[in-house]
Amino acid sequence: MNFIVVGCGRVGAELAFRLFKNGHQVVVVDNNQNSFNRIHSDFRGRTVEGEALSADTFERAGMDKADGIAVVTNSDTMNAVIGHAVRAHYPQVKQVLVRNYDPAMRDMLESFGLQIVSSTAWGAERLQELLIDPSFRAVFSAGNGEVELYEMFIPAKWDGSAISDLMSGCNGIVVAALTRAGRAELPSPAAKLQSGDILTVSATLEGVTALRSHLHEGTEA
Repeated sequence: MNFIVVGCGRVGAELAFRLFKNGHQVVVVDNNQNSFNRIHSDFRGRTVEGEALSADTFERAGMDKADGIAVVTNSDTMNAVIGHAVRAHYPQVKQVLVRNYDPAMRDMLESFGLQIVSSTAWGAERLQELLIDPSFRAVFSAGNGEVELYEMFIPAKWDGSAISDLMSGCNGIVVAALTRAGRAELPSPAAKLQSGDILTVSATLEGVTALRSHLHEGTEA
C-alpha cells in the first residue's frame, strides 16, 4: 500500500520506518530537509521537502495515489487544516489520520470530523492503569483509550464464582473471552470462574475501575 507521513519528527520518522519495514511504499513530507536525518538509515522510501499545504508538495508526494496519510506535525492547527484539505481534495485517500499533540486542542480537531490519535492522552491512560493496578493488562485500545480491551487474572478467592457475580454492579463492561489452560471460549454470565483464569473484558475507564474495586473486595481476607 502507498502511505504518506506528513511531519518528520520523532513520531513521523518512527512511523515511516515501521510502515517501510512492513513492506509498504512510504513518502515522508517535511519543510525542513534536516528533519529527514531522524529516519532510520535502512529506510528506502521517498522524502519530499516542501510546505505540506502546497498543491505542488501534494503532487510531488503522490497524494493522488495514496491509500492513507498520517499528519503528525507538532502543530494541532496545522494537522487539522492539512487533514481537512486532503479529505476535501483527495477523496480517494481511504485513511486520513491526524496527531493530537496538545490534549486541550482535541475538541478543535474533532470538530473537523477527523480520525485523531493522541499519544499524550493514550500514554497518560496507560501510565494511570499501571500505577493503579498492573494485574489488569490493556491489550487493545479503541479511539484514544475511551474503550479498551483488558486481560485480568482471576485470584483464588473468586474460584467457583459465576462471571455474573464478578460483574455485578459494574457498568460499562462487556465480557469478551475466558481463557483457561491456554484455551479460550465465549462464556455465558453463569460460567464458573477458576483461580488462574484469564478474563478478557471490553471496558470504559469507569467500568474497569469499578471492576478492579469489586475484584479486590472479593480477595480481602
